[in-house]
Amino acid sequence: MAQTLTSLLVHIVFSTKDRQDLIDTNIEPRLYSYLGGIARKMESRLLDAGGTANHVHLLISQSKKIALATLLEELKKSSSIWIKQQDREYSKFKWQDGYGGFSVGTLQVPQIKAYLAKQKEHHRKTTFQEEFIDFLNRYEIEYKEEYLWR
Repeated sequence: MAQTLTSLLVHIVFSTKDRQDLIDTNIEPRLYSYLGGIARKMESRLLDAGGTANHVHLLISQSKKIALATLLEELKKSSSIWIKQQDREYSKFKWQDGYGGFSVGTLQVPQIKAYLAKQKEHHRKTTFQEEFIDFLNRYEIEYKEEYLWR
């Protein structure tokens, strides 16, 4: 075959350090836009984003040319630097060390977009930790809880 054709859709979830409420409504839309710009530079595409004051969900069409770890390293590093430059109130902003990356089929995209749109409503009833463990269980990812929240 003369071409390499892929569809690499991934639902990415990560939180602020210690799940601190650092993403306020003033910065949230600009943060998502900035994350989209980083993804484009990495030849990937941010399809949608959502979250709360302490975490983000990104639906990304990932480039076939980079590893997920490389994409996440750049997304988190560059956005952390950027947000700290926006205002003094964000000077201590940090992301958690890890992340969750969950493979997505094309048919799931509308459902995931609807889920991301309702994040704030969803988290009135469910904590980030409960949500994240639910994802790990649904995707049958083995984990040790003592290492999840560092």
